[in-house]
Amino acid sequence: MHPDRYESWGRFPRVCRQEVRSLRWRSDPLPEAEGPLLPYGLGRSYGDSCLNEGGTLLSTTNLSRLIAFDHATGVIRCEAGVTLADILRLAVPRGWFLPVTPGTKFVTLGGAIANDVHGKNHHADGTFGRHVRCFELLRSDGSRLLCSPDENGEFFRATIGGLGLTGVITWAEIQLRPIANPLIEAESIRFRNLDEFYEINDASEKDYRYTVAWVDVLAKGDKLGRGLYNRGNHAAPVDRDLPKLRWTSRVTVPVDAPGWSINALTVRAFNFAYYRKQLRKVQAGLTPYEPFFYPLDAVARWNRVYGKRGFFQYQCVVPVGSDAMRHLLATIARSAEASPLVVLKTFGALPSPGMLSFPRPGVTLALDFPNRGERTFKLFEELDAIVADAGGALYPAKDARMPPEMFQRSFPHWREFARYVDPRFSSSFWRRVTATGTGEAA
Repeated sequence: MHPDRYESWGRFPRVCRQEVRSLRWRSDPLPEAEGPLLPYGLGRSYGDSCLNEGGTLLSTTNLSRLIAFDHATGVIRCEAGVTLADILRLAVPRGWFLPVTPGTKFVTLGGAIANDVHGKNHHADGTFGRHVRCFELLRSDGSRLLCSPDENGEFFRATIGGLGLTGVITWAEIQLRPIANPLIEAESIRFRNLDEFYEINDASEKDYRYTVAWVDVLAKGDKLGRGLYNRGNHAAPVDRDLPKLRWTSRVTVPVDAPGWSINALTVRAFNFAYYRKQLRKVQAGLTPYEPFFYPLDAVARWNRVYGKRGFFQYQCVVPVGSDAMRHLLATIARSAEASPLVVLKTFGALPSPGMLSFPRPGVTLALDFPNRGERTFKLFEELDAIVADAGGALYPAKDARMPPEMFQRSFPHWREFARYVDPRFSSSFWRRVTATGTGEAA
């Protein structure tokens, strides 16, 4: 891929002045390069945390080798460029599953650690970083640190959720979860508004490992926050033939869609139909894990539906007991700017291990906005004010424009973290949110 095409998933901002060097063997030193360095996996971060304007990206996709897998204990050690899809392909037939997974399996193991990704089971199991046993960190001075909770513990904490700024993870070891088969016992519940979401969620988190909701963000009034609630557990052993599993995408968005294709009319029509696709209040059944965890992975390059200007994903977390989520949904509904891709769920109290980890107790909303320029940025300023007033935070892995003061207020350990940033490493995101030319603590 040409260096200009190493982009983020949101395709904003556009970055042209960055070089690319490939890492081929975990035993090799870092390549010679100009400017600041930054590891780059598959580019599934939505904003500029995976971009390095004026610097060099270190592509890790060739670090794709399995090192060890204990079938009895579920401990697996892989190079950092191995994808979650690769791990699933190996582990699921042998009775193991990822301990935590985001909404796509097309991310690297190193990227999952660097962003301390979360999933539908945060209330039960916390973030991905809680299940990392150890990893090797290659620094620009040539040193290699074995990092675990007990060895080089501060670098362990800084690297988990550290956005690739502490060095290159060459390999990592994680603990998988045992499963009986690839099926999920799933339920979908239609709810009328935000209050009913909280009622269903409170009841569900006691008995279900995986919980998440889709919300119609254009609904207003007494329908504000209506949607479909999905919950599930890994299925118990079954005595019948299992559904055939799919490992590849079925369709691809071949070209960029027109910029006007996602608008208030098309989103309203989709949301109306999607909310009513389920005729009964509750729908239950067994389903393969892929459509439950990764529905969007069935469409390759789906980010093209937003057109050449790209899009933003806005993900925030706010306290459950505040009115902030209600205000956020009302503001978005009034703007009629969002897309149909919306996720609402709650985070639990299990602490994340990383200094810059995003999840914290509260309710989190994630949704996409087509890039419409200044009017989109003005809406974000309104949403930022609601999140900030509630003491909430935005997710760095999804961000392309949060102001420095928002980041520094939301992540109070950022100065402590800055002490562990490799002096040769930086990113477009880090320089932006620290408001310095180098990314060093001001």
